[in-house]
Amino acid sequence: MHDAKKILKEFKARNTQWSSYSRFLELEESELKPFFNLARNNSYQNFGNILKIYIPNKNFPSISVTGSSCALECEHCNTKYLDSMQPILNNVELETFLLDLADKGAVGVLLSGGCDSEGSVPLLNFLDTIKKVKNQTNLIINTHTGLLNKKTAKKLKEAKIDIVSFDINIDQEIIRDIYHLDKDLNDYKNALNLLKNEGLNIVPHLCIGLHYGKLHKELESLKIIKELDLNPSLIVLIALIPPKEKDNFTRPKPIDIAKICALVRFIFPETEISLGCMRPRADVKVEIEKLAIQAGINRIEIPSTHTIKWLKKVNPEISLRYFSACCAIPNELENLAKSKDSDIKRYLKI
Repeated sequence: MHDAKKILKEFKARNTQWSSYSRFLELEESELKPFFNLARNNSYQNFGNILKIYIPNKNFPSISVTGSSCALECEHCNTKYLDSMQPILNNVELETFLLDLADKGAVGVLLSGGCDSEGSVPLLNFLDTIKKVKNQTNLIINTHTGLLNKKTAKKLKEAKIDIVSFDINIDQEIIRDIYHLDKDLNDYKNALNLLKNEGLNIVPHLCIGLHYGKLHKELESLKIIKELDLNPSLIVLIALIPPKEKDNFTRPKPIDIAKICALVRFIFPETEISLGCMRPRADVKVEIEKLAIQAGINRIEIPSTHTIKWLKKVNPEISLRYFSACCAIPNELENLAKSKDSDIKRYLKI
C-alpha cells in the first residue's frame, strides 16, 4: 500500500518516471480506486464532463481492398475481421461505392484490408481514386496502412487522407509470433516517422492484451508514441478478443484494460482516449465499459445500453454526444458526423 501512495503522489504532482508507470501496472485491484478517480478528474479538466459515443453503422462502413485475403494470417485474427468488411478489389468498384455513399449522405469509410508479407495493407494503387473522391465529396477517409514506405506515405498525403489508424503494439514477440512478421521495432518506428514527416493525422491504436490475453509491453508502446513526439490528438484503445479455436489465448481482464486506460490518461493528459469497437463483449462487456469510463476515457464506440443507463444514473450532469462514425474521427470533422439523438437512442434502445 505504501508503494501505491507514493506512486499516486507522483501522479498528482505530474512528476512521474517510467518506472512508476510500470509499478502502477503491478498494483492490486483494491489499490486502484484513487488512481481511477485522478484519471477521471484529469479527463474532466481537459475535456469537460462529456462522453462522445460513436455508432458507425451504414454511415461509416469498412472496406477491405484485399477481400478476405491476408498473407499474414495473424494468430488473433486469421482473416476473420476481414469477413465483416465490404470487399472492393478494384478502383472502378471503389469509386462507384464511395460516390454512392456520398450521395446517400454517409459520413465516411474505413479503408482497410489484409496485409502482404511485409506487413503492409496494399493501398497504394487505390489512392488516386481516393484523391479524386475526396475532391468531389466530404467523405471522411480513415485508413489502416500497416507498415509502409515513403512513396505510400506521400500518396496518402496527396490523397488528403483524414486519418491513419496505426496499430502500435511495439512488442517483438507479438510481431514475430502473433503477426508472423520478420520485422522489428525499427520498422515500426520508421513507418511512424514517415507518416509524421508527411504531416498525416496519426491515430495510434493499442490492442490491450494482444500477447495471448496478458499485459505485455503496452507501456513500451506508449513510450514510443512519446519518444517519437507524435503528439496524437487521440489514442484508440482496443482489446484482444481471444480466438475460440486456440486455447493458448485468454481474455484480458477488465481491470487490466482499465489500468491501461488510466495509464494513457496519465501519460497523455491532453489527448482524447477512445475505447474502440474491438473488445470482448458477452458477459464482460458492461464491466469493461464501466471501468474504462471510470479510468478516464472520453470516447466510446458502440457502448452497451446498460452502460449508458448506468452512466446517466451515477453522473446525471454528463453530456452525451452522438456520432454516426468510427471513433477515430478528429474533432474538426465532428460536425460532419453528428447524429440526431433520437436516431442513436433508438439504436441503443434508451
